Amino acid sequence: MSERAEAWIAPAEKVRPQRLRGSAGKIRAALADIAAGWIVPIAAIAIWQAAGSMGWISPEFLPAPTAIAASFADLAANGGLLHHLGDSLRRAGAGFAIGGGLGLALGILTGLFRRAEYLIDPSAQVLRLVPHLAIAPLIILWFGFGEVSKVVIIAAGSFFPLYINTFLGIRQVDNKLFEVSRTLDFSGYKRISRLILPAAMPQILLGLRTSLAVSWIGLVVAELIGSTSGIGFLINEAKQNGHPEVIFVGILIFAVVGKLLDSAVKATERRALHWQDGYKG
Repeated sequence: MSERAEAWIAPAEKVRPQRLRGSAGKIRAALADIAAGWIVPIAAIAIWQAAGSMGWISPEFLPAPTAIAASFADLAANGGLLHHLGDSLRRAGAGFAIGGGLGLALGILTGLFRRAEYLIDPSAQVLRLVPHLAIAPLIILWFGFGEVSKVVIIAAGSFFPLYINTFLGIRQVDNKLFEVSRTLDFSGYKRISRLILPAAMPQILLGLRTSLAVSWIGLVVAELIGSTSGIGFLINEAKQNGHPEVIFVGILIFAVVGKLLDSAVKATERRALHWQDGYKG
């Protein structure tokens, strides 16, 4: 092998271990961040369990983590937990799809066209200020205690975050982008798909994340008011029968599933907005 070829190969052999070391360092840093996030929950559970075992806390007031885990295992073993969770996810998904989809469409419409803003936005802003719990009884009066009322309650809550953030995201787009689109003679569709929506995407994804969280909260409201299945029904039934450990199981399921959904949207946000060069802390 010639000296020139060896000169080309040597740097490549040096770069590869450096890349491997860099990847390993990133993995270690990510694992350290995850471990740091678990310190407070694990410490809190340990103190909670110790206080329960020593009789410092009444089990009727605050069941020990082991009692909650036993209730979770019993519910999971008889299949009731999966049934209730499936019903809750189906309702939340349907309500989010309807309310969030309508919010996204109207947000784009009012953001792009001033006449649409004058027509739709004042009414939307007034309805946005009505508390969620205030309209839930009215929706049940209109649609009864069936599935339709639950989906409508969830949709009503998930509409506004996506609508507001989509509208604001479009209105905050730099006006120079519109001038560039006119200079390049872009069609209306290309102007929206290539310039406006990508520029507004950070705000739209924030609205998506918030709307999904509100949908999950709206699910709790819908199932606690009137339901025969779902995690909210499970909590309500446990309250009537005096089983606080089952109530905690329902609360933990709401918290864990909500966190998983939020993390999924956050991961999508990072992937879609990888081009942003923002401060990472």
